[in-house]
Parts: sequence; structure tokens; C-alpha cells
Amino acid sequence: MQSKFFAYLSRLRWIKRWGLKRNLEPENVMEHSWEVATIAHALALIKNHYFDGNVDANFIATAALYHDASEVITGDLPTPVKYHSSMIRDSYHKIERQAVSELVKLLPDELQPTYKQFVDEEALDQEARNIIKMADTLSAYLKCRYEISNGNKEFSIAIQDITKKLESFQAPEIAYFMDVFVSSYDLTLDDLLSEKH
Repeated sequence: MQSKFFAYLSRLRWIKRWGLKRNLEPENVMEHSWEVATIAHALALIKNHYFDGNVDANFIATAALYHDASEVITGDLPTPVKYHSSMIRDSYHKIERQAVSELVKLLPDELQPTYKQFVDEEALDQEARNIIKMADTLSAYLKCRYEISNGNKEFSIAIQDITKKLESFQAPEIAYFMDVFVSSYDLTLDDLLSEKH
């Protein structure tokens, strides 16, 4: 049997994010998924090391890699559109569920249950889902911060909304990540290489 699963996933690089906004730096779903996976992994480890957590950071990182896999079929629907009305949100959710199902069915039968636990968000336990959602939101925050710091006012309202969403999680692992890691995203390459920073 020839499977098209990974051929589909390789096309995530062509799915652009932030489609309704003028972007100084384009972002695709593939690179976004990698960033979300690394942040989710970090949040899980921070939770375990500093806040009495007991989560499987490696499982969460893997699930985060696949968190937007269905968008290879659906495309990226911008958040303001997705949540514009309950009818749009519910309809998109049904389409997303169907896309996940179709993607998983592309795999050999023996692999389907294993991949389903990563590709299908509803198969995740609530704690893993929350950590991935927090990482996804942090990734969006970092994108907005980058665009604004480079003079693009297009993201000025979005960063306010995303900051409120981050605060609403009330998660100490987010506060830790923000305090320890976020400011270094503003450094130039020379600053990153310098021992002064």
C-alpha cells in the first residue's frame, strides 16, 4: 500500500498563516507547527520542573507538531473569521473533524490508532490540549511582537487580544516562559552571539 499521509503533510509549507493581515515576514503552517512543538515541549518541562507537573513532555511535543495538520485540507481560517459567529465556528469544527478523519485514513491500518492520538486533538487529554493551546497562543504572541517591533501596526490589536488570552490561562509556566525567554527574541544575531546579553 502506498500512503499519501506524509506527502500531504509536506504541503503544510504552502499554507500561509495570518491571511487577512499584511505581513512583513510570511509564516506558513509547517514552520508554525515546529515553533508550537518546541514551545509546548518547554512549557511541559517547565511545568514538571518548577510547578509540580507530571506530564509527558515528549508526547506533548509530538502532538503539537500535528496540531494544525488538518489545515493541509482546510487551509488556515483566520481567527477573526473562525470565531465571527457560532454558526461559522461550529461549521468549521465539523469540517476540521472530517479533515482529521480523512488524514488518519491515509495511513496504513496498523499505524492509524497511534497517529490518531497525535493528529486528533479530541483524542488528547485536557492537560495536553491546554499546554498545546498555550504554546499556540505564545507562538501567535511572538509573531505579533515581531511584526510590531518592525513597524507593522497591522498586528497592534491582535497582540492585545492575544495578551489577554495568555493572561486568561493563569498558568505559571506561561509567566516563566515570558520572564525567562521572550525578551531575547528582540535581540539581533550579533546580540545573541555577544556574551554581554
